Amino acid sequence: MQAFDPNSLRGDLVSARFEPGPTEDKLILSMGPQHPSTHGVLRIMLELDGEYIVRAEPVLGYIHRMHEWMAEQKTYMQFMPNMGRVDYLHPMAWNWAFAGAVERLMGLEVPERAEYIRVAVTELNRITSHLLWWGAYLLDLGAFTPIMYAFDDREKILDILQDVTGSRLTYSYFTIGGLYGDVPDDFASRCLAFTRHLRSRLPMYRDLVTDNVILRGRCEGIGVMDVELARRYGATGPMIRGSGAPVDTRRAEPYGVYNRFDFHIPTYTEGDAMARYMVRLDELVTSCDIIDQAVANLPGGPIQTKVPKTIKPPKGEASFAVEGARGKILVHVRSDGGPKPYRVKLRAPGFSNLHVFSELAEGTLLADAVSILGSLDLVIPEIDR
Repeated sequence: MQAFDPNSLRGDLVSARFEPGPTEDKLILSMGPQHPSTHGVLRIMLELDGEYIVRAEPVLGYIHRMHEWMAEQKTYMQFMPNMGRVDYLHPMAWNWAFAGAVERLMGLEVPERAEYIRVAVTELNRITSHLLWWGAYLLDLGAFTPIMYAFDDREKILDILQDVTGSRLTYSYFTIGGLYGDVPDDFASRCLAFTRHLRSRLPMYRDLVTDNVILRGRCEGIGVMDVELARRYGATGPMIRGSGAPVDTRRAEPYGVYNRFDFHIPTYTEGDAMARYMVRLDELVTSCDIIDQAVANLPGGPIQTKVPKTIKPPKGEASFAVEGARGKILVHVRSDGGPKPYRVKLRAPGFSNLHVFSELAEGTLLADAVSILGSLDLVIPEIDR
């Protein structure tokens, strides 16, 4: 077997050893961990040749909160609020992933009304995540006005979800076996009014931003990732769909009642930052289509199945995957029969999506690093889970 040579790696895994290569006149630049375009405490070590990037290495660990360890110290329901903190932009998806894993372990059947509500609130939350990404990405590229429009629309969803869950950001709405509470009587009409409103805004988004020559110049042909590279790094969500692969957990591994909905999975084959932008914009429409169907067919009945006050799943293990705003989320739970999980493993999509950055950034201009990094749609607490 060939001996492992750490110097053969494209970037040193330990940032303290990130030193200039054999060629002189190179500059080592630390981007972050407090750089505004990293949207969190992410550090990128860069080796520059003038304005060009020779090497790039993400450095993690500045906000590690040990969610998986905490899961083993709490009961199943006590740990549920942590799911809203792992990814604070799409916590409903993480709610669902954890609840689904435990429900699968216990063999629980969730009431049909709860399943439809889960779909509606998760898609509403997906739109809020994509809108925040849209505004913040354009802010990174120098455009200020779009984030004001994005937050204007996003606030309307937060008002709906606040009335449903009692929270505006880190939701803990799902329970094992259903939901904490039913939706208000006007939930369906407010959802339909919002999706109608958002569809009326999208042409303005296109005219204001998407067709803007400056945005096109900053994104087209930048950070090109072919589908093989995406698969090699385990990239999921809009990342791999922007490279032409129609991979979506809602279709590939249907969960809840998603198999009853008719929706389109947007894909683009260019694989650049613009393709990933277009996928997320198109997914706003997809989520609106799903929400319309969910609230139009919302059945009556209970929202919670009967579960013991102290949940003790039988010995065994189970996994449950959902499609988050950033890609495939997977929760794996192992039970020893006690009231606390013996082991919990979280698969965060941002962790895989981030590591392709080293290859995408190599050979590009320093200014393009911001465009590429923003197109990954990173949430650092999800990566540093």
